[in-house]
Amino acid sequence: MVRPSKYPRELRGRAVRMVTESLANDDYPSEFEAIRTIAVNLGIGSPETLRKWVRRAEIDGGQRPGGLHELVTVSVRPRGPGYWS
Repeated sequence: MVRPSKYPRELRGRAVRMVTESLANDDYPSEFEAIRTIAVNLGIGSPETLRKWVRRAEIDGGQRPGGLHELVTVSVRPRGPGYWS
């Protein structure tokens, strides 16, 4: 079972958009500085959290290699006696 996010989906989307737009406008000297500043301004506990959201958005948008987050599923098959034969 997946743990519910501490942050609403709208906040995550807004934060990612703000980082993307600020990088496109060269508002900050580095991506790290943009992520750090925006995370603090929006009350996101750690810049690493926002960095992961940005990376996931880049993967889902086809800008980075990787699997689409929405399509990734994990199939777990228990091992041992008494389970599937």
